[in-house]
Amino acid sequence: MNTEKTEPPQNIMGTQPINRLLLSMAIPMMLSMMVQALYNIVDSIFVAKIGENALNAVTLAFPVQNIMIGLGVGTGVGINALLSKSLGERNFERVNKAATNGFFLIWISAGIFALVGIFLSEGYFRIQTDIEEIIQMGKEYLFVVCVFSVSIFTQVTLERLLASTGKTFYAMVSQLVGAVINIILDPIMIFGLFGFPELGVLGAAIATVIGQTGACGVGFYLNHRRNKEIHLSFKGFKPDGWTIKNIYAVGLSSILMQATGSIMFYGINQILLSFTATATAVFGVFFRLQSFLFMPVFGLNNAMVPIIAFNYGARRRSRITKTIRLSMLYAGGIMLFGFLLFQLFPDKMLFLFSAGENMLALGIPAMRITSLIFLFAGFCIIGLSVFQAMGSGTESLIIAICRQLVILLPAAWLLSLLGDVNAVWWSFPIAEVVSLMLCVIFLRRLYVRKIKPLA
Repeated sequence: MNTEKTEPPQNIMGTQPINRLLLSMAIPMMLSMMVQALYNIVDSIFVAKIGENALNAVTLAFPVQNIMIGLGVGTGVGINALLSKSLGERNFERVNKAATNGFFLIWISAGIFALVGIFLSEGYFRIQTDIEEIIQMGKEYLFVVCVFSVSIFTQVTLERLLASTGKTFYAMVSQLVGAVINIILDPIMIFGLFGFPELGVLGAAIATVIGQTGACGVGFYLNHRRNKEIHLSFKGFKPDGWTIKNIYAVGLSSILMQATGSIMFYGINQILLSFTATATAVFGVFFRLQSFLFMPVFGLNNAMVPIIAFNYGARRRSRITKTIRLSMLYAGGIMLFGFLLFQLFPDKMLFLFSAGENMLALGIPAMRITSLIFLFAGFCIIGLSVFQAMGSGTESLIIAICRQLVILLPAAWLLSLLGDVNAVWWSFPIAEVVSLMLCVIFLRRLYVRKIKPLA
């Protein structure tokens, strides 16, 4: 019998060249995130063809949708972390508990948002505007996406289960199916093609929900057929307090960061509505277009975090610093490309959303001013994820809250007192510069305390 002790195979995150490793992990995630951004943009392009008020209705509904996505993604992050850790420990009972309790939590969340859709949709719009057409279209849209929010919650969770076992390609496939369904159904249901009734904004909401439901179906299939590490069983299920606590211990900071974004979006909408509803439509267009740049950077983040975390545990300083440098280089390149697009072709981008003369007059300077944030955002986004990867998520939360609630909203309100809507847009680069300074300070402290001492 051979008694020679064999070494376990080495993990590629500790051995593979950083650039190749980072790109091989990041590209599927970046494509997946870009698909997500694409169908939000296409959705708004079709809605804008109905009219400016229709685009405003969808824009004003976005903070609620953003909270739903944030709650789903944050809970999914917690499920992902606990499930991956349990798999590593080969504790398959805890793996099943993490998955089943995760589904329990997201379905409870979906039930709460269904009640919000039924009872609060109209009131939510009436406290923001007195334009009756926006209120009626908005409440129909919000009612559908909230009442059937179980689709988006389930879709996000199924994709996280795939990601937790390294199957990011299948998570991308699930998202792609949902996006394609939505893009195909949008014009059919909004404008009443092929014998369907013309449903307008309501049709956009229905198309979104059907797309999410299709993605859920694919997600269930791929988890059942391809995700052999997870055996989901609800037999004898009881909510487990320890599991729920650990899911939210990891996911809460992500949920709170997303919630601050929704509060910011709502507050900016109110400031812009004090000038004109067109300014709100412009903000909605900018937010959707910039997501097409931010989403691939977030995908890069998702690949970067486990590489840094692994090598931090392995005490490999050079691999950590090289990963950070390369990530910032790629993120900066993506953002510089976006900055040039927004500076050179703002009118072309606005034309995608059927912009009239008034919207162009407001939108062109708005796009050029707000896109200044791209010069700093790549560094900040990567920095926030470095904190999370090294167990310092509090710094990420502090920077996010300072940027969006402590700096951006007060600056926007103060600048609005000048009586010029163009002044309000400057609050975005101001807040981004403050975030950059905070990020540099915290990263320097992190390097001195945690990275520099490594062998």
